[in-house]
Amino acid sequence: MRIILSNLPPDKGTEIAKVLVQEGLAACINLFPIKSVYRWKGELCVDDEVTLFIKVPHEKVEPLKARLLALHPYELPEILALDVDEKDSHAAYVKWVRECCGG
Repeated sequence: MRIILSNLPPDKGTEIAKVLVQEGLAACINLFPIKSVYRWKGELCVDDEVTLFIKVPHEKVEPLKARLLALHPYELPEILALDVDEKDSHAAYVKWVRECCGG
């Protein structure tokens, strides 16, 4: 299982999360409002964003990434994959994630 992190403009987060879950590419997505401070094309930027915490079986990462890239409005989308220690996680939850994504 993986957790994929991606930041989006606040007005796009829910819309994209719904598509990914409806298409079976993610089991669950949590959205957290954040403020990002970063450098882009030589300029210091401060923006309100939403971070998506996307729960996905490892075998669905590539299709999810491809779809997220197609939907994402940013020129350079942040898509980070974090490993989940399935042995130490709640087994029933890990199973549910797999089932939601057709596994």
